[in-house]
Amino acid sequence: MRLTTKGRFAVTAMLDLALRRGGGPVTLAGISERQKISLSYLEQLFGKLRRHALVESVRGPGGGYYLAKSLDEIAVSDIIKAVDEPIDTTQCGGLGNCHDEHECMTHELWTNLSGKIYDYLASVTLAHLVAQQRGVGVAEIQDHTQSVSGRRVRTKTDVASVL
Repeated sequence: MRLTTKGRFAVTAMLDLALRRGGGPVTLAGISERQKISLSYLEQLFGKLRRHALVESVRGPGGGYYLAKSLDEIAVSDIIKAVDEPIDTTQCGGLGNCHDEHECMTHELWTNLSGKIYDYLASVTLAHLVAQQRGVGVAEIQDHTQSVSGRRVRTKTDVASVL
């Protein structure tokens, strides 16, 4: 199985959003800056995530995105499927036509592996990932900007206090 940047970036962006829940809508520009993901790419991904009811958007000043469900209701597999990322390790994409329009000798092996991977990703929720990030300290301190005397400065904020 090859998980492309589409799936990886979608999960990363959703985790970023999850870490900031409760603090109002999160802008894609903010996610883009923090995670080094192209803003236009995030716009495409979040369009798909919104259509799959994983996020909701707020328009206008102060707008952005927030999670449409609780952390424990959003599995990594949901995010990956929403952005059209296949969870399939077969050469034929699960069609069974990998060897002259028939299944290859190892088709069942790869199909079973795909199922195991899917089951694992379905068992991991955003709640698990948020807890994991807090556990390793990655999410404890995040950069936030605030205006001081008309200029922007970086300040450190404990994410747990925002949540």
